[in-house]
Amino acid sequence: MDPAARRKKLALGTLCITMFMSMLDNVIVNNALPRIGEQLHTGVSGLQWVVEGYSLIYAGLLLTGGSLGDRYGRTRVFKIGLALFTLGSAAAALSNSIGLLVAARMLQGVGAALLAPGSLSILRHVFTDDTERAKAIGTWSAFSSLGLAVGPVLGGPMVQHLGWASVFWINVPIGVLGLVMASRVLPELATWAKRLDLPGQALSAVGLGALVYTLVEGPARGWTDGVVLGCAAGAVVALTAFVVVELRTTDPMLDLHFFKDRVLTGAVVSGFMISFGVFGTSFFLPLLMQGIMGWTPSSAGLAGLPMTAMLIVAAPLSGRMTARKGPRIPIVVGLALCAVALGGLSLYDGHAHYVAYLWVLFVLGFGMGMTFTPVSIAVMMRVPPTKAGMASATVNTLRELGGVVGVAVLGAILTSRLSAVLAAPLGRLGVPSGARHDIANAVTNSGAGQASALPPAIHTVVDNGFVEALHLSLRCGAAGLAVATLVVAYLLRPAPFPAAPPAAEPTQQDAPAHT
Repeated sequence: MDPAARRKKLALGTLCITMFMSMLDNVIVNNALPRIGEQLHTGVSGLQWVVEGYSLIYAGLLLTGGSLGDRYGRTRVFKIGLALFTLGSAAAALSNSIGLLVAARMLQGVGAALLAPGSLSILRHVFTDDTERAKAIGTWSAFSSLGLAVGPVLGGPMVQHLGWASVFWINVPIGVLGLVMASRVLPELATWAKRLDLPGQALSAVGLGALVYTLVEGPARGWTDGVVLGCAAGAVVALTAFVVVELRTTDPMLDLHFFKDRVLTGAVVSGFMISFGVFGTSFFLPLLMQGIMGWTPSSAGLAGLPMTAMLIVAAPLSGRMTARKGPRIPIVVGLALCAVALGGLSLYDGHAHYVAYLWVLFVLGFGMGMTFTPVSIAVMMRVPPTKAGMASATVNTLRELGGVVGVAVLGAILTSRLSAVLAAPLGRLGVPSGARHDIANAVTNSGAGQASALPPAIHTVVDNGFVEALHLSLRCGAAGLAVATLVVAYLLRPAPFPAAPPAAEPTQQDAPAHT
């Protein structure tokens, strides 16, 4: 193998390893949530912040991360982000309180927001041939998807045998290896002489942060709570001002004309909705498996192996299909399969045998694998190099927001339904109205597994109510994905792909550099 080809493979390997790590971290934490709740003495509200504290910072700073990479060098910003993510992982593993853990997760979010936009845009620079680039993006997406799928499989045994801190320690050696490789094989890319859009960066961070906070705290505090309403109003004002600023500035951090391209719009909508349905639901499944079904973390993790296998099969397949026929078929098929899987999962209760719903895991894994790669290929092949960082940041921002909105909306549906279905059965058991309210709140805030300390009859009622509420949440997620399938199919209706050949990537000599 000639040195240039070897360097390309090493660069791709570096980007794949780091994205695998960040995607792994997104889901592996879910397996640890029940143990974190027990050992750090917190309920669902606190556990949501372990997940959403990361999401709040990550979503709020992604656009800024893409802009900083374009301005100061994508490889430089990528390495800074990787270092911060690794440091945050170590801090999370050492945390002895829920407050410190959430703070460490926020530091991880800062690092991820800096490294994620640069990863895809660096890959675009390294692989200049369209066919070669499509294959590379397919490989990169496959590793990202693999991180999402392997997370539960690795996380269960790790939590059970090594403790919850191990799900954070695993990032440290991967992060250090990634930093060493990045310093040796990633090219120092050209930068563009663009001024920093400071008003846009501030407004996007405030607006997206306020939006995420509203969605996380709304179900817990109530949607009429003063703090929730204040944050919602702040999000609307800040994001409206952001749109106005971006339309008027000559050098925006987010070019809103991006959304005039219906293929790009369809791609980002599909990324948002797949996160909405799948990741929104995945937050509650460990509570079902470990709290209702009584599975160990290891068993719950290993149950996801069929989904992992189908992701590995589908990701490269969808990449090849996209390169030949465009993104419409794989994305639409993937969304439809995920909708079917979530709807199918709602047919089974807490006593179902694993073999009975095994087909759901195969369908869900294949559907997820069919969507991730074509979304990335569609975006990178339809934007010029100067906007690659912005485009990558936009896709990642909407994916992350999809997961946050999914947890908030589907979580609100679950908790509202649970409170409603518990009232009558507990009344028939002679539980006073005040106590019924306390039990419902305890389950809502602490998870179904906390009902184990209750008398057997009440425990059974609580378990059945949780399953019924989860079924409604799953069906709502399936309905949202079904609607998205129709919308995306329309947006991605046949058209030339790509619309026009992207401009050539500037070299280090013909683009002004900044230090």
